[in-house]
Order: sequence, then structure tokens, then C-alpha cells
Amino acid sequence: MRYKDPYGLNVDLEYKERDDVQKAKHVLGIPIYKENYVLTHHKIRGIEFPGGKVEHNETNKEAIERELYEETGAIAKEITFIASYIVHDEIPFDKDVYFIEIDSIEEKDEYYETYGPIIVKNIDDVMEQKKSFLLKDKAILQCVERVNKLGFLK
Repeated sequence: MRYKDPYGLNVDLEYKERDDVQKAKHVLGIPIYKENYVLTHHKIRGIEFPGGKVEHNETNKEAIERELYEETGAIAKEITFIASYIVHDEIPFDKDVYFIEIDSIEEKDEYYETYGPIIVKNIDDVMEQKKSFLLKDKAILQCVERVNKLGFLK
């Protein structure tokens, strides 16, 4: 699917199968814990799904597992690759997206770049003015729909 983002840039979103190649430089998780979404409150951007950059010598799956724990304290039970998208800018920006079933959430003294986890039943439960621009992003919202259609959220 191709669309234009609010800045007029082309964005290509492609749904993936769990065994497809994962090669983006950024990752994003859509975590579920006890039938609720696990979000994080980024200190600058606001409330969003956890994610970040893939580090050197790290697989994308390892990256999302690390980012999830750093930002929310959540421990993944299962991670499933569901989509990737690319924003066509002067320097293209790509992201692999994962559904994550959460096993447990540990309380931490400090969360990397965030204030920690936010647990909600529905994305619409987050006040509009507190949402990060990422929680309003069409590609990410399409991935949330994919999580629902694949039956990950009962």
C-alpha cells in the first residue's frame, strides 16, 4: 500500500509473513498483555508503541525485544513479524513492525528515554493531545488493524 504522509512524502507499507526477511534499520512493536496494548510514554514525543534503532551486530528481532524491555519493562513471550514500511525522504527511513505477546512486565527504576509503560484496552483510550505523532501514523495504525485481523487481540 502506498500513501502520502502529512509531509507529502510517499510511504510504502507491506504486510509480511513471520519468516520474511527483516532488514529495516528501525523496529516497532505492537505489544499485547492480558488483552491490552502496552504503550510507552516517550519523554519528548508522548505516548506511543515501543521501538527504536537496530544496533550493530543485533538482529531486528533482538532489537525489538531489547527496545520493548528498555522502554516498558515488558518481557516478550512471542514475537511475530507482521509488516515493514519505508518513508521515501532524501534519506529513506524504514521500519520493521512486530506483534509481541507479553509474558510479564517488570517494574524498573529507570526506563530508557521514556516514563515507562502505559496499558490501555484501546488506542482511542489515549487522550489525543498525549499521543505521539507515531501513534497517529497511518502505517502504524494499519499495523494495529493487522494485529486485530490476524486474531492476536481477542
